[in-house]
Amino acid sequence: MSNSSNKKTSRTKINRLPKRGYYDQETLYSILDSALICHVGYILDGEPRVIPTAFARIENEFFIHGSRVAGNIKALASGIMACITVTRLDGLVLARSGFNHSMNYRSVIIYGNGTKVQENEKLNILNAFIDHLIPGRSSDGLKPISKQDLLDTTVIRYPLNEMSAKVRVGHPNDDEEDYDLPVWSGIIPIIREFGEPITDPKMRHTTPMPNYVKYYNK
Repeated sequence: MSNSSNKKTSRTKINRLPKRGYYDQETLYSILDSALICHVGYILDGEPRVIPTAFARIENEFFIHGSRVAGNIKALASGIMACITVTRLDGLVLARSGFNHSMNYRSVIIYGNGTKVQENEKLNILNAFIDHLIPGRSSDGLKPISKQDLLDTTVIRYPLNEMSAKVRVGHPNDDEEDYDLPVWSGIIPIIREFGEPITDPKMRHTTPMPNYVKYYNK
């Protein structure tokens, strides 16, 4: 695994409202570990592309995966520069001025050149993907990932050494004179909730629902 050596660069430096910028590992990793999806941006044949995909963080590395024949995966596995973003929305911020409306959020931006994961590493990393989405799932008696599955899948790693976070919290920032306006102002929280799990009607066994499903709260 790579060492943690995140450095502020010209690409990751927060210029607009720099007080919202964070570069420490604890903040960055907490945002990544709470998210379920990322967006990977890159340039291919002179055109911009962005793909949403699942991901997993293992120590100081970031992984994505996909079909070995997919064009986007082939491009990213070739080592071209990627810009990866992760965002968690926490609230709508309603100000007294339309111009000052905002959102509370936690976001991370990562820059890096991907490299293909070797065959002997894939299994552990793919299981980490499963456990990132549903902690504990990979060790609960699932059908093992087959050799063909591994051959058909490309896993790409990115070192977490060029990234930054930007976070907004709190109430609106209105102009002083606007506080006298008789307009409701405040925050509408955005709370991620997961519904009651639904059992597959094709199940042939009366296997009880595991606690990690029953009490899922990623």
